[in-house]
Amino acid sequence: MRRTIIDVSGMELTEKVVSIKRVTKVVKGGRNMRFTALVVVGDMNGHVGAGLGKATEIPEAIRKGKEDAIKHLVSVAIDDKKSITHDFTGKFGSASVLLKRAPEGTGIIAGGPARVVCELAGIKNIRTKSLGSNNKQNVVLATIEGLKALKTPEEVARKRGKSVEEVMA
Repeated sequence: MRRTIIDVSGMELTEKVVSIKRVTKVVKGGRNMRFTALVVVGDMNGHVGAGLGKATEIPEAIRKGKEDAIKHLVSVAIDDKKSITHDFTGKFGSASVLLKRAPEGTGIIAGGPARVVCELAGIKNIRTKSLGSNNKQNVVLATIEGLKALKTPEEVARKRGKSVEEVMA
């Protein structure tokens, strides 16, 4: 389920719930049930974030997750073909996600958690492969770490003190 929300900074963000887990804590009087919601938000234009919300009710957990995701928005370097600027591997915990450039018309080739992140970031052409752990939370965070670490050719050229043409050659 997707919903559009307006952020404080004026960005129009879309939210997507990746997973909802029921967590049980056993105490002297019985069992305490709580819910954990993993929520990803993005503006479909180079900004994406993920957050975790925990509460006794599902809607409250989703709301908290959405607020946490908005606090953790990151910028993504996207090229003119709506793909990423270069190949990269994002790592978080024991999860690794391989992110590969794709030509126009490829679409998003990705598993569930990585697909949600790529869609909400505004990427239209990408190939991904989840390596290591397939824990949804770690795959989402590994994908975001990989996207956050991407650099544009302009940034690389400025850092090396060269022109963009020299870097791209």
